[in-house]
Amino acid sequence: MNHADIAPARFSAVLEAAEAAGRMIPPAFPLDATVAVNPFLGQTGEDLATAAARLARVAGVRVTRNGADYCDAIASGAITEADLAEALAACPSPLKPADTAMLRHAAARIGAGPAPRPLPTVADLAAEATGIDWPALIDKCIGLWAAGHFDRGQALWSPAPGAEAFTAWRGWAMHDLTPEIAGLEGFCAHVACAPDTTERAILSAAETLGLSEAAAPTAFHRLAMSLGGWAQHARWILWQAELQGGSDRTLMDLLAIRLIWDEALLVQTPAIAQKWAATVDAHAAPVTPSEEDIALAILQDAADRGHQRRLAAALDGAAPATDARPFLQAAFCIDVRSEVFRRALEGIDGRIATIGFAGFFGLPLAHHAHGSDILEARLPVLLNPAVNTTSAGDPAKDQADRIAARGRRAWGRFRQAAVSSFAFVEAMGPVYAVKLVKSALGFVPKPKPEPAPEVIGGMSAEAKADTGAAVLKAMSLTKGHGAIVLLLGHGGNVTNNPHESAYHCGACGGYTGEVSARLLAILLNDPETRAGLASRGVEVPADTLFVAGLHDTTTDAITIYDDGLPADRGGDLGIVRGWLAQAAKIARAERALRMPGASGESIPARAQNWAEIRPEWGLAGCAAFIAAPREATAGRDLGGRAFLHSYDWQADAGFGTLELIITAPVVVASWISLQYYGSSVAPEMFGGGNKLIHNVVGGIGVIEGNGGKLRPGLPWQAVHDGDGLQHEPLRLSVMIEAPREEMLRILDKHPAVRALFDNGWLHLFALEGGKVAARYLPGLQWADAAPEKLAA
Repeated sequence: MNHADIAPARFSAVLEAAEAAGRMIPPAFPLDATVAVNPFLGQTGEDLATAAARLARVAGVRVTRNGADYCDAIASGAITEADLAEALAACPSPLKPADTAMLRHAAARIGAGPAPRPLPTVADLAAEATGIDWPALIDKCIGLWAAGHFDRGQALWSPAPGAEAFTAWRGWAMHDLTPEIAGLEGFCAHVACAPDTTERAILSAAETLGLSEAAAPTAFHRLAMSLGGWAQHARWILWQAELQGGSDRTLMDLLAIRLIWDEALLVQTPAIAQKWAATVDAHAAPVTPSEEDIALAILQDAADRGHQRRLAAALDGAAPATDARPFLQAAFCIDVRSEVFRRALEGIDGRIATIGFAGFFGLPLAHHAHGSDILEARLPVLLNPAVNTTSAGDPAKDQADRIAARGRRAWGRFRQAAVSSFAFVEAMGPVYAVKLVKSALGFVPKPKPEPAPEVIGGMSAEAKADTGAAVLKAMSLTKGHGAIVLLLGHGGNVTNNPHESAYHCGACGGYTGEVSARLLAILLNDPETRAGLASRGVEVPADTLFVAGLHDTTTDAITIYDDGLPADRGGDLGIVRGWLAQAAKIARAERALRMPGASGESIPARAQNWAEIRPEWGLAGCAAFIAAPREATAGRDLGGRAFLHSYDWQADAGFGTLELIITAPVVVASWISLQYYGSSVAPEMFGGGNKLIHNVVGGIGVIEGNGGKLRPGLPWQAVHDGDGLQHEPLRLSVMIEAPREEMLRILDKHPAVRALFDNGWLHLFALEGGKVAARYLPGLQWADAAPEKLAA
């Protein structure tokens, strides 16, 4: 094909459509630093019903629960007639049911019917015509190549290290006879004759496939979705590059690869040309929601409103504030798992108060762990690191541990190598049998704490005071400090789990949170920091001691770090440790009620069991984000379903902290909420599959069995207990106690965040005096709402 014959406008439109299709894909972070990602990230510019129509076309998934589930919720009272009526009234579509009776009828009619079918790819049509499962073969061939190309240290050999993805794949595919053996004659030659640049390959294949400008956007999106986790990994590579101010073309490379496959199949299977032309016409049609899409979106809104009604009833007004100085102030991450522990801890003694704040404590760290060569970004993935830290400790010990770690990696590679693995099993099998028995019985040595973290290059006295004051102001902790202020990071203690980092702190980039907590405690105890706080508007009593700890969310054990703590405070710390142990026992007993076959006493053992598929529920059940003084939520049993962020708007001069909360923690919480939502309603596309048959690939992610697509998202066992869902799929309800006009000003300033609320991916409420006072409406509006009736 002569590209000079392509009109420049069409040339540009096709490539723009390819680029846009790639950005409709959510990023998938690698296993060593997994964080929750909103699987609908590319669809937040449209409402749920429109996104449902789009994803039905390109992925064949339903983005709500099925009608039968909503019928069950109506029958149980979880969704009331008032919830249905309010959701129906709030829907602007002319296609919505006439009344609630018709809405209930629509739910019953939809029932538990099959998920929608996506528009077919050429591979789908060719499979139908020839009886050869081309989509599965494509998944296998691309997956085998991609596992080596994108490997992060697991593979023993990479086929084309350093090469761009498209170039590396062409070199591979020109010598891979698998397609030809399966029946795709001349595929190697077809690849060799294809254009040797990504853009030209996309244009050439689009021309062969007859993709019009109107059809290209969803046709490309369809192919990108068919690549599963490999496309999402490429989207992560682009995400990381753009975070650093650069760009990356890997996602476009993968789309070009997938297009070449379909191009070859269409050329060899002319019998499908007519069906493919009809498919192209279907892609060219506008994406518009059907009556079923509209009805399901309204039912989902009604389910959201049912939870909001119950939550508003629990928030019945702020508890009276007390001027008494607390003995212990414990600052937890806003993670929903902390809500259970905070409630338990506060119930033990009236001298205890708790605080909620993002677990990285506002410190944007790039950290070198002890004995490690890896630089870890321990902060939300929306941000770039600004401070470099290390836990190297003694240089000689750090160097020795680095060498030992490299030895362990070499030993692991020897065990896995094709030649040595069989001899290894023969020679070392009995030795490893002992290790397996110990692991099965839970005899796993506890890792020793790393040396205390420190800032590389140090900090000036002014920088220390500036940083300390900024963090304490963001925490609404400028006065009234307790005798002990406990700063708690968190992490999950699990065994033999490739998704281990998903149980850690999302605000710390998928790592545990003790580094930030320890660094902050050391900083706030530093005399140079304390000397400069008063002049910056922060009053800290001389006897206040900041202490760092780590909350193990799997066992509810708390580790306290003795980073130079004064010996004369040992008695105070002993009291605190006793309280923490009591709270842990209470929290474990409550959490055990949700764990299949668990008791409070058995929960710690589950963390050490290498065969345990549900060591904890993680953030399953998350449904609300509340930013308010603790008095608004203290004593309320929120069931471990709410992110609790401490915030006092009257101490927030200029509302900079409010802006930070809405644009960072709220967005991160929405990613978590929507990942659990997507993994629950569309597990085949957005879930990680069955844990029991997972195999780790390249240190990137997992596949089910021995080949196929990379599976991003949460494993099914993370949201389902074998009998039913343990995560109720709801969109996050954000409740903030702050002036309404300030919240509107911030939303107007940040269009991408506003879109989440305007299009219904999040719900926003204003609290006043600890009670729900208003609901946000699309278009920067508020509607007054009594707690018992959150009408739109």
